[in-house]
Amino acid sequence: MAAQKFVRVEREIAGRTLILETGKVAKLASSAVIAHYAESSVLASCMRASPRPGLDFFPLQVDYREKTAAAGKFPGGFRKREGAPNEKEILTMRMIDRPIRPLFPDGFIDEVQLQCWVMSHDTENDTDVLAGTAASAALAISNAPFDGPTATVRVGRVFTDDGPVFVLNPTVSQLEYSDLDLVLAGHKDGINMIEVGAAEISEADMVDAIEFGYKGVLEIISLIDELVKKVGQKKVPGTLNVPTDAIVAAVKKAAEKDLTEARQIPGKADRSEAVGAIRDRVLDKHFPLKENGTYGEFAESQQNRAMAKEAFRTLEKKITRKLIVEKKTRADGRKATEIRPITGEVGVFARTHGSALFQRGETQSLVSCTLGTGKDEQIVDGLTPEYSKKFVLHYNFPPFCVGEAGRIMGPGRREIGHGALAERSLMAILPNPEDFPYTIRLISDITESNGSSSMASVCGGCLALMDAGVPIKATCAGISVGRFTDEAGKKELFVTDIIGEEDFFGDMDFKVSGTREGIT
Repeated sequence: MAAQKFVRVEREIAGRTLILETGKVAKLASSAVIAHYAESSVLASCMRASPRPGLDFFPLQVDYREKTAAAGKFPGGFRKREGAPNEKEILTMRMIDRPIRPLFPDGFIDEVQLQCWVMSHDTENDTDVLAGTAASAALAISNAPFDGPTATVRVGRVFTDDGPVFVLNPTVSQLEYSDLDLVLAGHKDGINMIEVGAAEISEADMVDAIEFGYKGVLEIISLIDELVKKVGQKKVPGTLNVPTDAIVAAVKKAAEKDLTEARQIPGKADRSEAVGAIRDRVLDKHFPLKENGTYGEFAESQQNRAMAKEAFRTLEKKITRKLIVEKKTRADGRKATEIRPITGEVGVFARTHGSALFQRGETQSLVSCTLGTGKDEQIVDGLTPEYSKKFVLHYNFPPFCVGEAGRIMGPGRREIGHGALAERSLMAILPNPEDFPYTIRLISDITESNGSSSMASVCGGCLALMDAGVPIKATCAGISVGRFTDEAGKKELFVTDIIGEEDFFGDMDFKVSGTREGIT
């Protein structure tokens, strides 16, 4: 490996200096960047390796860890050593992953690992958004075919004598007086990730906040581009795992007509069964495994069959998008803005403090509410000063809710992320602790799922809160919005209350929660 030179670029962002430096630490990694913002620092490393045999997906791994030494603290507990990631770290991993993952080419299956370590934390400038920018910068200067860079910022809104003012990358202290906590990530062509917690912000104000934040995103992207010009490696796409033109044509000829009809079957189970039968028929008839031939013939047939599976998935995606955009036909027969049938029920169980069953189409959430005292509050010990939470929402997604016999285990990253999303959505409607001093725990068990289960948790959670007698300030609901375009990218259609397949095949899954007054 050639010797790396030390390079440092810096720029003032929102009144503080953002510094990106590389070439001094972790020189054996594919690339590494240390990002400093005020007195907070994050080390982000990027490692790229050859794909594992048999892999047919992009195995991007993102890890974020807050080392307690960064804030001059000891880890809590008996062992006095950092262990499994906490909830804040897991949510930050997901926040870093989401804007980065879509910017790799189709068929790219090389191993890519991003590790972000918090090395210094000044307790005022939080490191979650800084880690997102540092990870993007490390990818940008590596040889991985990353179509970035991206940048991540936070936007708050504080009230002054001159009225409300948006603040870019507000400090921890400023956020305590803010009615908005917006995390925004994007690239030079637009925005590709939004996370919001708000106190019933109007749609117009939310749009203004996004536009304000995107200006900060572009500033940081310009700084990363400056770093890339100085030390960026040449991009190496590698061998992309994409089907050949011949296999794509063969799959299309064999499956397009039947698949188009199957994609219009209303029920999820019946539609999935029909699509699966077509896929099996095409693979077995046109791409059988040659088990009786030589090993070379068997390996070739195995590779062709794998490429045919990918070609079938791509064909299904194109058909789904074409039906929605050009024929305005969704898989379950709904119009673009039509919401699935909704039912709600409270008082489902006798001995819970509150319970509710919420159903929207084929998505169902069974929510329980428990009230407790101050002793039941969740203590949060991180790099910022210790605090306690009086409200938590836990989300569970068992395998049976999608008709599968999967592995039964503790909550994964997705469950923690969806629970945090629903929890944040309901925070704005909770009563003040002075008026209602009880600790509140909601448990959302997803018992059926076909899209928007986190938003079902918001709706069911609101019902369970009312059933438990919590004097909420307003009712709150949530829904998911999807976006579809044609192959040329000219025709565009937004759809409301998306199902699972529309999430998988669409361009966007935009979840929105709020009250009659505004967005939460």
